[in-house]
Amino acid sequence: MAWRTAHSVLEPGRYYLSGADATVEAAVAARCGYFAGYPITPTTEVLERIAVRFPEVGAAFSQMEDEIASVCSCIGASWAGVKAMTVTSGPGFSLMQEGISHAIMTEAPLVVVDGQRAGPSTGQVLVGGGDVMQARWGTHGGIPTIALAPWSVQEMYDDTIRAFNLAEKYRTPVLVMAEAATMHLREIVEVAPEVNLYERDKAPGFPPFGCDTSDGVPPMPRFGDGEKLLVTASTHDARGFRRTEDAATHRTLTARLHNKIMMHVPEIAVIEEHHLEDADVAFVAYGFTARSALAAVDELRSEGLRVGMLRLKTLWPFPEQEVRRLSERVDAIIVPEMNLGQMIHVVASVAKCRLVPYQQMDGTVIYPSPLVEAARGVVA
Repeated sequence: MAWRTAHSVLEPGRYYLSGADATVEAAVAARCGYFAGYPITPTTEVLERIAVRFPEVGAAFSQMEDEIASVCSCIGASWAGVKAMTVTSGPGFSLMQEGISHAIMTEAPLVVVDGQRAGPSTGQVLVGGGDVMQARWGTHGGIPTIALAPWSVQEMYDDTIRAFNLAEKYRTPVLVMAEAATMHLREIVEVAPEVNLYERDKAPGFPPFGCDTSDGVPPMPRFGDGEKLLVTASTHDARGFRRTEDAATHRTLTARLHNKIMMHVPEIAVIEEHHLEDADVAFVAYGFTARSALAAVDELRSEGLRVGMLRLKTLWPFPEQEVRRLSERVDAIIVPEMNLGQMIHVVASVAKCRLVPYQQMDGTVIYPSPLVEAARGVVA
């Protein structure tokens, strides 16, 4: 269990990539060893590129019969000792929920990239942002998840690598909540000469589902190394034995699964502040919509209005302390979302100021101009 520095697989430099391309190159850079997926717009391009790139670097690619098989296949690969990833969009993300829940319970590290599109059901193949609450509450049981919200092609690259590191460090599935707009966007990506990678602890002989260390993350030996492993998504003790009718065992297990995420919120949850030092009104935004919010902020400040933005680079666990502190400094917070209002309810649970929602769900991105008008109305 340690951080290590690896050389970049791509030659260091500047590349003109789509979000889908950047996702693939990030998986290669993170030394992902297995990918399983099923084609769905807007992430089909990931499968197309990864089918070429993975054989070039000695990794395995499988096109599965559906999204359920894809995520479950990744769980098996993770227990075989390799880093694993799948990608999907809204309808497929719904199908994956049981598998993601299984990965949470069995503590199988994996990365799921969700290129969100407008729902519900199959909806449109156009952009949307309606899966963010599903990322936290889609699996039954209420155990916390880790979900990142990239806003650029560069962050599709950086956040996918970070997702692998978080998954390995905390032995949990990590969700990259991208959007169709970001998956299909093309921008310059800077590839550094080296990448920092976290490698899971595979120490043999220790209980794979229990530990006394402060981080709450036990070692994860792999199948094939001689360990006597019992892996079940039912209630289990530290050695993996089923204890489905034992209340104490379930309390111990679920408390550890909860705490290994929630006790490390300052390390996991990342925000970005823009022009908040003197702001009277602030946007709290995430993903692609935050780009429009920042453009709106720049225009409003050019008019002399004191408006800023707090960007949620991490959706889950939610950075509630930072949002609460912001709400104590400003008169109002505007929450723009490409859905009918999801994260605004979480903001409302901690905010001390007036909240103004801006909701749009029609398959188009939110442009800066309506956000400028919304902020002018709040200031007035």
